[in-house]
Amino acid sequence: MAQSGLDSLLEALRQSGMNTDGVGSGTGASDSASSGPQTPGSGSGAGAGASGSRGGVGGFPFGGFGGFGGAGNGGGRGHGGSGSGDGGDGGHGGPTVDFEFLANDFHLPSKKWLALIIVLALLVIAGAYWWFHPAINIHSTDFWGFVFIVILLPLFLVFWMRSKQYKTGTKEVTKNEGKAKTFRILSFVPVAVVALVAIGALMSMAIFPGNAEKYSNVLKTDTLEFAQDIKEVNYSEIPVIDRDSAILLGNREMGSIPEYVSQFEVSNLYSQINYQGTPVRVSPLGYADLFKWFTNREGGIPAYALVNMTTQDAEIVRLGDSPIHYSQSEPLVRNIDRHVQLSYPFYMFGEKSFEIDEDGHPWWICPVKDFTIGLFGGETISRVVLCDATTGETQDLAVADCPEWVDRVFPAELLIQQYNWWGAYNNGWLNSFLGQEGVVRTTPGTDGTLGYNYIAKDDDVWVYTGVTSATADNSIIGFVLVNQRTQESHFYSVSGATEDSAMQSAEGQVQNLRYTSTFPLLINVSNQPTYFMALKDGAGLVKKFAMIDIQRYQNVAVGDTVADTQKAYEALLATNGVVAEGEGGATDVVTVKGTIRSMNQAVIEGNTHFYLTVEGEDGSIFDFALPGLLDIVGYKVGDEINFTYVEAAGSNVSPAYEILGEGGNAPATEDAAGSGAPAGDENASGEPEDDVVQQDGAAQTPADVASGEDTEKVA
Repeated sequence: MAQSGLDSLLEALRQSGMNTDGVGSGTGASDSASSGPQTPGSGSGAGAGASGSRGGVGGFPFGGFGGFGGAGNGGGRGHGGSGSGDGGDGGHGGPTVDFEFLANDFHLPSKKWLALIIVLALLVIAGAYWWFHPAINIHSTDFWGFVFIVILLPLFLVFWMRSKQYKTGTKEVTKNEGKAKTFRILSFVPVAVVALVAIGALMSMAIFPGNAEKYSNVLKTDTLEFAQDIKEVNYSEIPVIDRDSAILLGNREMGSIPEYVSQFEVSNLYSQINYQGTPVRVSPLGYADLFKWFTNREGGIPAYALVNMTTQDAEIVRLGDSPIHYSQSEPLVRNIDRHVQLSYPFYMFGEKSFEIDEDGHPWWICPVKDFTIGLFGGETISRVVLCDATTGETQDLAVADCPEWVDRVFPAELLIQQYNWWGAYNNGWLNSFLGQEGVVRTTPGTDGTLGYNYIAKDDDVWVYTGVTSATADNSIIGFVLVNQRTQESHFYSVSGATEDSAMQSAEGQVQNLRYTSTFPLLINVSNQPTYFMALKDGAGLVKKFAMIDIQRYQNVAVGDTVADTQKAYEALLATNGVVAEGEGGATDVVTVKGTIRSMNQAVIEGNTHFYLTVEGEDGSIFDFALPGLLDIVGYKVGDEINFTYVEAAGSNVSPAYEILGEGGNAPATEDAAGSGAPAGDENASGEPEDDVVQQDGAAQTPADVASGEDTEKVA
């Protein structure tokens, strides 16, 4: 039979010495074949192509050439005779990694090189562990991330490629179904580990049966009475500035020490602690940059910043012969995170804080995290490691054994999260989003972060935050205090304004000055829960102070000093019938005895007030608020009156505090005794007539009433 022209050409090429194996005639573009016997020939080819490339064409012009495949099977195997061949299968899609090609070309090196590669890999893993130092603990997400990238993923790729090699065979590996199956099974081991971790994470979720109750019990909170548990505020110990102001003061003080400025800078930690009975913020210095660390590392960090939160005094405390060698600005061995983690490789450390003991010696407080629900749920603190910032010596203690000078074992945000777990899940997981009966949460901050502050109580630092309903409205149902050292938690039921609302109310008092308010502190004034805050100018400097009654947050007292603010606030409390009591009785009160010269009344915000002037007290107006001082209705112009009042800063209207009289009672009057109704233009119910106390439907101001404009005297 005559050969085709192509077969003749191929035969000539073979005789000339060219290798034409795998090249044959035929067309693979279709399944058509020429009739009659053909000269057998076969060939194969494989290729990878871009998206949309056409499949291989077998037999034209070369049998078995697989062409350029896409994302599918990129190559084809053709059997080309003189007129037939199967082209390669084309694919469509974007470029992909050809794992088959990788598996076919992958081969293990010699035993010598393999041993060297293993040693190098172990050194790289050890170096990576030293640098990143994740906790070796199944509850640590950092640990699992390290294991997945460094161990599980490489093992999976090696096992999978070896399985493919033994399944198909290569030039260096003989086809072996048994070994292929073994490596295929081994490749599932890393996948199984990842699956177990995923199951552990799922079991940590509150939706998992029984977990909601566990979450609600991580933090146990007792309900107490505010006036009984929170002592009257001592204004010499109250923090009057916030963290931002402390940073400003500390950095400014740092600028006064030129030999430090060029080499060191103050860290932004600024932990708030109680130091010798005073609330302060402390923060270590740090190396300014890597070169400054290299030149100063032998001498260490020579000082730390200390800012008094009550007096606003800042100082850079020099450490002398005991400098700080272990800090967060150390890049290598003496880095505090690396030093503590490598010393306790199985511990998971939480947020570290810098503190000083009662002698002013620097320490690092390193809380040890523990997860009590599933793999990653129910975070709490089980132990604490104290690290001497000078020597690096450590102490591993249970939380109950922690020294009293330590203030920050439990991070503030963790404590708030734990309380929110109770607030969300105390009635079950389903109730947390359906029905939401009894669901509460802590109040948010003004910038989207958690809203909280610190107060000093029993020589400990307590985290304070308000508690509101699940709908997060503008009112609170109470507030919670949690001890940062012991995790002791107290809830106080008080209805009133949220911190954000109180801040806006305080800023409204000085809106012409455009001062901004700090996040409020909770204090006790006359057994009344009170917000205290500083008002700062655009430069961040404290200019004024404000106190706001939580339950009646429209009552705002503002002063240039804390003492002035206190006096104005107690005057407001007296106006509302709240008695300001100190250890020895009334505080900041003045006694007046004289003849009533004028007497008028008005309704202010729904409360009846009597305004008196007294002979000999020129320029002073005295405000008697009902129902607190109801005895005033028994007096008239010309009567002698004996009473005490609270001086109001910046105003000539002073709230009356207590009517003294004989035996502490007001004298009875004929009108009051005979009619059974109060003297003056009031009806029998004791309510003032509208035409007496209002003008065009609006209540009059105390100044209008005292001047006698549009009012009637009580005679």
